Amino acid sequence: MTYQELLDTAVRVRGKYNQLNTRDHGGAWNGDKLMAGFVGDVGDLSKIIMAKSGYRAMDDIDEKLKHELSDCLWSILVLASYYNIDLESQFVKSMNSLEARVETELVK
Repeated sequence: MTYQELLDTAVRVRGKYNQLNTRDHGGAWNGDKLMAGFVGDVGDLSKIIMAKSGYRAMDDIDEKLKHELSDCLWSILVLASYYNIDLESQFVKSMNSLEARVETELVK
């Protein structure tokens, strides 16, 4: 799946959540609520990573890890779409900058 296909899928699923939240709670989530949902997903991911490292008891750790990483990616894609960020080009720009900085540090 390409980046654009991932983004399109995330936005399509968000549209369905918008319909559900409008029906059940009077409106679609704004950026604040999307971010709060992402923070919850990151918290869940943290607990799973702790279990993966042996600090918590948990069943089906690898399946839960795959699921939660996917949830976090969905949240990031949806937030980028909500705030009209071209995440694909920004990611490339950020990685190029980070790589150049690390390379500079490695030659010191």
